[in-house]
Amino acid sequence: MKILLTGATGYIGKRLLPTLLEQQHHVICMVRDAARLDIQHFDQKLVTVVEADMMDEKSLDRLPGDIDAAYYLVHSMSISSGDFSEEELRSAQHFTRYLDTTNARQLIYLTGIVNAQQLSKHLSSRKAVEDELKKGKTPLTSLRAGIIIGSGSASFEIIRDLVEKLPVMIAPKWLKSKCQPIAISNVVQMLTGVLGKEHLYHQHFDIYGPDLLTYQQMLLQFAEVRNLKRSIIIVPVFTPKLSSYWLYFVTSTSYPLARNLVQSMKVDVIPEANHLADELGVSLIPYKEGIRMAFEKIEQNLVLSSWNDSSQNRIFRKGLSKHIEVPKFGVFTDVKKMKTHDPSLALQRIFSIGGKTGWYYGNWLWEFRGFIDRLFGGVGLRRGRKNATNVAPGDILDFWRVILSSTEQKRLLLYAEMKLPGEAWLEFCIDEHNEVTQTATFRPLGLSGRLYWYAMLPFHHFIFRGMLRKIVE
Repeated sequence: MKILLTGATGYIGKRLLPTLLEQQHHVICMVRDAARLDIQHFDQKLVTVVEADMMDEKSLDRLPGDIDAAYYLVHSMSISSGDFSEEELRSAQHFTRYLDTTNARQLIYLTGIVNAQQLSKHLSSRKAVEDELKKGKTPLTSLRAGIIIGSGSASFEIIRDLVEKLPVMIAPKWLKSKCQPIAISNVVQMLTGVLGKEHLYHQHFDIYGPDLLTYQQMLLQFAEVRNLKRSIIIVPVFTPKLSSYWLYFVTSTSYPLARNLVQSMKVDVIPEANHLADELGVSLIPYKEGIRMAFEKIEQNLVLSSWNDSSQNRIFRKGLSKHIEVPKFGVFTDVKKMKTHDPSLALQRIFSIGGKTGWYYGNWLWEFRGFIDRLFGGVGLRRGRKNATNVAPGDILDFWRVILSSTEQKRLLLYAEMKLPGEAWLEFCIDEHNEVTQTATFRPLGLSGRLYWYAMLPFHHFIFRGMLRKIVE
């Protein structure tokens, strides 16, 4: 089949793509920025990348009309400004109008469970999108999931942060809310399982794992799998705003996402029973087993995608390519060069920087800068990296975003996502003479940007010099 995959660079999209290709489907990946999707490891005859933006209806004209089916995996819950529900609805309207001009026989939509009488803004938005997609002529199959457990998923990483960092948790009362988590591999099995099955057209199904748990039980069972002893004290005084800040400061999530998650977690998310898993031959994975499977992927450096990679931000709106050309004028630069006697080892260290490896020199200063960033509403250092040795364009790397990553060119270019009075780039490259060049570039915004650069100069001198020295040693 010829399948259109929207959200191909997102957490679910990156998991679904390899499976569809293994099943020998021809997949058209719709992305806002082609630089963010690495398809070199796939059969080039079976995959096509098309740049288009759901918010720009005219750009959808680039998509083909001779498709058999489409997956709608688009959401905007983590945007930091504007109304995400309005954006989601407009995206659905634009896509429905496009799909009506195609030969598509099925549209598959992954959404949230919406059985509660009172829905959060997030779930109300997902329901509105589903209703909009139903208006099109293409038959819709909706799969509604609650908490998705898998390496790199937002839910998994938030639970991991809480359990691994807090021996004792003073937690809000919504930890008593119930949900039925599902493993990411089961989600992918069901997304592919319903493809092309006509008796499932014009229907919706809740998809869920075998365990009905409270969020408190999920945290404690996660700790049990990790052989950690944890205590949870639930207090009734946490307002939704306080709960959002609690998640934001303790975990790697952004504040907009934390706020929307808290609103969703305040109510029980209990699925309606159905026999879809049995019909598709899907063996449901228990919660604890899903946690173990996720850590197997992490330990083997096999994490395919992370929720952080698809977070909405200003870079993705403009496209990564807009930031590859580092400005030369109107900027401050800190350039340091050192010769290395082992360029292959130096390159390995460059591509392993950040995350658990750290920044090689003055790590406590990097951590302090991350803490200050969190205080001012930034992303901080907690996001880490999804792979210990490899990074690709679009990946997160602590409070940086990977813009260019090329072992052939021996070059790594990062763009800062911390709160700054301006824009910043950090670049590493090795030339043919085995000289490592490390360049920090800052484009200031107004007087505050210039004052910031001069205030940071003493720290830059020691941190950047020490970091480069450790890379080349």
